[in-house]
Amino acid sequence: MRINIVRLGTVEYGRALEIQRRLLERRIAGEIDNTLLLLEHPPVLTLGTRGDPANVYLTAEELESRGVKVFRVERGGDVTYHGPGQLVGYPIVDLRSLGSDIRKFIRNIGQTFVDLLGEKYGIAAEYRTDKYAGVWVGDEKITAVGIAIRRWVTMHGFAFNVNTNLEHFGWINPCGLSAGVTSLKNLTGREQDMEAVRDMVACYFAAAVGCEPVNAALDDLI
Repeated sequence: MRINIVRLGTVEYGRALEIQRRLLERRIAGEIDNTLLLLEHPPVLTLGTRGDPANVYLTAEELESRGVKVFRVERGGDVTYHGPGQLVGYPIVDLRSLGSDIRKFIRNIGQTFVDLLGEKYGIAAEYRTDKYAGVWVGDEKITAVGIAIRRWVTMHGFAFNVNTNLEHFGWINPCGLSAGVTSLKNLTGREQDMEAVRDMVACYFAAAVGCEPVNAALDDLI
């Protein structure tokens, strides 16, 4: 089974949300194969279905002065930060094609980063499934995970801190947990090649869900 890998560069969050919803409808209709979007966002905050605005520490005026928008979306979880240097992945996947096992699919997202970090960087990470869901290195989260599902097709997905400005997480209470965050740059002590990391994530994700990655252009799918 194949999965389309679409590399989008930097995309404004609202536009990426429109793209996801369009692809979700096409996947539901069986018009496209499973697809993974890989991209970065300008600084933005998103609130999930359990999102508490109190977990955003900046005032509306402070957010506006920084050019930061806030979106309430249909994924699980609380508040999340996205920004440059963070690799975001949006799987548009029909879970029925992968055995109709929601929990397994979410675990496989986490395992993508556990395997990649261990095999490529010698970093021991773990995926937690409790209220601290995500990929952690010690007491610091490196990858946030949160999806939404409609008629067995997923959207939203993961946010992997590669070269992320960790100071921006001071704007929020990450996922409502008052927990620490880290990045690949922070752990290795050097700036990472985003394109190389993106390509590794594409391969590891495809392997985790048992699909063959195929490069695709958005214009051919939308």
